[in-house]
Amino acid sequence: MATEVCDAISRLRARFPREWVQRAMALLDAAMGELNGKGHPAESTVLQAASLLRAHLDPQPAAAADDRGRLLAWQVRKVREYIDGHIAEPIRVTDLCALIQRSEGHFSRAFKRTFRASPHAFLIQRRLEAAAYYMLETDRSLSEIALRCGFTDQAHLCKHFRQATGETPASWRRTRRTQDLGSDGVSSCSDGEAREVIPTYRSPTLSA
Repeated sequence: MATEVCDAISRLRARFPREWVQRAMALLDAAMGELNGKGHPAESTVLQAASLLRAHLDPQPAAAADDRGRLLAWQVRKVREYIDGHIAEPIRVTDLCALIQRSEGHFSRAFKRTFRASPHAFLIQRRLEAAAYYMLETDRSLSEIALRCGFTDQAHLCKHFRQATGETPASWRRTRRTQDLGSDGVSSCSDGEAREVIPTYRSPTLSA
């Protein structure tokens, strides 16, 4: 299927002007909007086709990684945006590979050198950071936060949260809120500040 998609893109480049490719891109984006999160078998193929078309409309450097084997800055941006934009949904490595048109092997190696974690570990990290933010910023129940952040259920969230912090989410939330009572800590807490309260999963600073 992937070969057929590539052949189709090549034929488009040869036969149709840019505006026709832009129209095809818009249609594929609309299809992705309808398929996202529904587990349809065509979702991955549509995503790959959209990525290839986008690369034609907005060419990026051909290199898969920098001279240290890490993802390039534009690749980091695309991967981060996709993960954060689909944090509550199943995210597959194949989908991330399609975003930057790299094989799974090359992508996984470059990803680990860039983020200092495997794609799965980084996804859990981002979900925990999002959960920490919601616990401090909202009064949502832990079960609702778990689902909103992509965990199967509250128990799934608790398992990973305890591994990261040594505390249950309920205990961690209660302690932080008690500490912040009477201050502006919770009301002014930003996404970046919420991440800092889980030092085990502190995001690396990327220089790519």
